[in-house]
Amino acid sequence: MTVPPSPLMLPAVVALPPQHLAHLAPLDIAIIAVYFAMVIYIGFYLKQRNNTSEEFFLAGREMTAWIAGLSFISANMGSLELMGWAASSYQYGILAAHWFWIGAIPAMLFLGLVMMPFYYVSKTHSVPGYLKLRFGESSRLLAAVSFAIMTVLMSGINMYAMALVMKVVLGWNINFSIWVSSVTVALYVALGGLRSAIFNEVLQFVLIWAGALLIPILGLIETHGWAGMRARIQHNFPGQDFTHMWHGLGAFNHNPMGVHWTGIVFGLGFVIAFGYWTTDFLVVQRVLSAQNLRAAQMAPIIGAGFKMLVPIIVILPGLLGLAVLPHLLPESVAAHVPGANSYNEVLPLMLVRYCGPGLLGLGITALIAGFMSGMAGNVSAFSAVWTYDIYHAQINKRAADSHYVTIGRWSTILGVLVSIGAAYLVMQFASIMDYVQALFSFFIAPLFGTVILGMLWKRATAAGGFWGLLSGTVTSVSLYLWVHFNPAALAHVAFSVYAKTMAENLYRALWAWIACVVVTVVVSMFTTPKTDAELNGLVYGATVLPKLEAVPIYKNHWFWAAIVITGFFIVNVVFW
Repeated sequence: MTVPPSPLMLPAVVALPPQHLAHLAPLDIAIIAVYFAMVIYIGFYLKQRNNTSEEFFLAGREMTAWIAGLSFISANMGSLELMGWAASSYQYGILAAHWFWIGAIPAMLFLGLVMMPFYYVSKTHSVPGYLKLRFGESSRLLAAVSFAIMTVLMSGINMYAMALVMKVVLGWNINFSIWVSSVTVALYVALGGLRSAIFNEVLQFVLIWAGALLIPILGLIETHGWAGMRARIQHNFPGQDFTHMWHGLGAFNHNPMGVHWTGIVFGLGFVIAFGYWTTDFLVVQRVLSAQNLRAAQMAPIIGAGFKMLVPIIVILPGLLGLAVLPHLLPESVAAHVPGANSYNEVLPLMLVRYCGPGLLGLGITALIAGFMSGMAGNVSAFSAVWTYDIYHAQINKRAADSHYVTIGRWSTILGVLVSIGAAYLVMQFASIMDYVQALFSFFIAPLFGTVILGMLWKRATAAGGFWGLLSGTVTSVSLYLWVHFNPAALAHVAFSVYAKTMAENLYRALWAWIACVVVTVVVSMFTTPKTDAELNGLVYGATVLPKLEAVPIYKNHWFWAAIVITGFFIVNVVFW
């Protein structure tokens, strides 16, 4: 936190037993049990429809725009959305909503309108697969290894978050919870592949909203609406502005995040957002499963519309926590204070505060659904990249298609096992989102530089793409280590001694992207580019894109994109 909590307010959790906060009634247990049975059943049911690599890794490319779009957004609604952003909104206030609006909406629309035709027409199985076509095998391998590392680390977040809920709410052993969630996800993804993950993600999307809406509704009733909540926050944290998005971004020391608007606009809104939503195969894989190009272009736009509403169930609970739970601590501090609760626990604490028998089971099921959705998304993406871009490309190039399906199933198990180790690594960070954004700056920011130059600039060469991607990744990791071992370096990386961890992540991502682009351009100017014929289908200016048939305006993806971007500007003005 930025200031000590007010001594006038007693912590709402002090009187609660440190072991656990609630007991499940039989109805709660039944709800959770039915959910686990359903997701496992889906995996077994769909196993028979995953006999080829196209079916296992891309769901046969037969999903409608709505199914692909809901899966696209649901794959991102793991603990990154639920536990992580609730914790970050408690730590930084409504500034965390930037990750849902400027940090998502423009990039999602750009994916659907500009980049999706290249991904879909090239029939690639992965983003590293596109890099192979554009820049060659070396760039594909580097991107594949980086992405494989990132996905299992991200999967560990979801395991840890789910286990944390069970520990805080029910007193379950955190190790037991991690292994229960891991085995369940490994089972249904290994059986049903991407199709199983997608169908479960659509189910989980409904469950998340049904369960998570309870907290903001009941919380606003307790605080007497938005105005009452703001008054309580100002009383608990005098002098701090937790409820304005842009108002305090003119200086690093005028907002809880310690960030300047340049970091939000360029570091988040451009580099991290466009990098994640257009090059992270976890989400792109869902869109590639669409049944045709129009559906593939509509899916991200549908997802963007729902994304704009997600702060209601993830940011608002954190703000309500500032009003009613003013004494939560960073994870690293809370671990050494008996009976204390951390930022990461704000969502389960709010859940217990408002939900009785039945409602508690529904709420916990919603959280479990979110965690397993995010975990399954990362594991299925890891399986595809490992099988196609590492094993098939480097180890065994001539095996039968059924062999690669088998490798995909076993790599799912491997991804889960490595993710378990990553779950314990998350405990070392102050909040979940600090960990996530650090990973994005390492891997996503430079990858976006390479992909966007590859799609938009014909002169970019194979050597330029490889060395640019490598330079960006090395730059980001080096800056992280520099600040870690020399905190004074923060003033150089993030332009201010007032910058906080999240601000450092944003500027580090920007530096990584700049390094990638500069090196790619310089190396490309001294090496030989491919011909236009070789770039056909891969680069704007060298590709004739397929023309979509005319449809009524209410089915046109440009029309719906215009509606979404209008809503985007409205919410930013309202919460300025």
